Amino acid sequence: MDGRPPRNLPPPAGISRPETGIVLPGGGARAAYQVGVLKAIARMLPPGSPCPFPVITGTSAGAINAVALACYADRFRAGVRALESVWSNFRTEQVYRTDAAAVMRSGLHWMTTVLLGGLGRRNPQSVFDNQPLMSLLSDRIPVDRIQGHIDAGILHAVSVTVSSYRSGRSVSFFQGAPTAEPWRRARREGRRAKLGVHHMMASTALPLVFPARSVEGEYCGDGALRQVMPLSPALRLGARRLLVVGARDERPAAEPPAGTFDSRPNLGHIAGYMLDTLFMDGLYSDLERVTRINMLLDCFGEGRQTSGMPDLKRVETLVVLPSLDLRDLATGHADEMPLSIRLLLRGLGAYGPRGGQLLSYLLFERGFTRALIQLGYEDAMSRRAHVMALLEGQPMPAIDAPEPVAADLSGQYKRPEPQEGHETDDVGYSGQHYASG
Repeated sequence: MDGRPPRNLPPPAGISRPETGIVLPGGGARAAYQVGVLKAIARMLPPGSPCPFPVITGTSAGAINAVALACYADRFRAGVRALESVWSNFRTEQVYRTDAAAVMRSGLHWMTTVLLGGLGRRNPQSVFDNQPLMSLLSDRIPVDRIQGHIDAGILHAVSVTVSSYRSGRSVSFFQGAPTAEPWRRARREGRRAKLGVHHMMASTALPLVFPARSVEGEYCGDGALRQVMPLSPALRLGARRLLVVGARDERPAAEPPAGTFDSRPNLGHIAGYMLDTLFMDGLYSDLERVTRINMLLDCFGEGRQTSGMPDLKRVETLVVLPSLDLRDLATGHADEMPLSIRLLLRGLGAYGPRGGQLLSYLLFERGFTRALIQLGYEDAMSRRAHVMALLEGQPMPAIDAPEPVAADLSGQYKRPEPQEGHETDDVGYSGQHYASG
């Protein structure tokens, strides 16, 4: 990390500002995939380009990537290199304490608390101590640079979403230009703030796993807990074109052979299922909402709503998702975790055939994160034309996403026949408009 002052640079030729935003949802260790996508975009742009996303929003692990990008908004490639340097050399002990003494002490503390009915003087607040992550973020992310980029007009706004245990609201803390206004809706709000490490730590404070963090006098937890509309912060901050980087391939699981019976899920399977639901399901509900509104406006046009109805706007949305099942990828790297954590996860059943889901969120080891970065890079490069179309402000379909996802989101999708001069990706993406199927 360097201390050079921000540069007042014009955007790359053809890049639309300030309407383009990027949404980086949570996903634990899976957030390394986002770094690979960003690395590919940095390769697509001319050297020395500023960040092509004036609006940056992140939740949970995605919040860390979002703030890091904002810190290097004047030098996009440098920011991506800084992120890659951290993610490609990750060790689990950089996120939470993994030494045998700490893990055993935590286990005994929880066991004693349960046996005594919570009568102890200091009951446990979490399973793991993530103080190492706080030290890492403090050392590697220069948050004091953000305001300079906003003042220079390079960055419009960056937000980090947390869940308030006091109010039960999803709170998006944002640092942005004077024109970026706070908002308040049912169970969600946006507050202006000077972002710091405590915001990122609160956004990544997974319940029970990591301790809650105090932000502006109220204790907060992982931002995905209450975030039923993950696209909302970016839209509230002025974005009208979005790049959404998911962390789940979304292909339906294969049907079991006829006559077979499902086995009872173990704790590892259930925990992985819960994390998957927490981090991903809200995102796809919100994408479906945006897709349907876009399709409605495509039929009736913007500005033609009935009097008294809200003024709906079309949101151009590009979704990039892993082309491989990250559960299988994680299983191949499971033995990289520290012995103490392997024993704990094995006790939960996370090393069985259904354990890959939980592993994929907790496997902060460089073998796995490097594989994710490479996968994200390849997936984004295979969609180069789609990414540049978004950044250059070209017209887009109601939703530009992998075909199975587009089908689920629109409900009216039929794969078009390839046309001369139109690019269709090898990984199953298409940028054509959708027709009733």
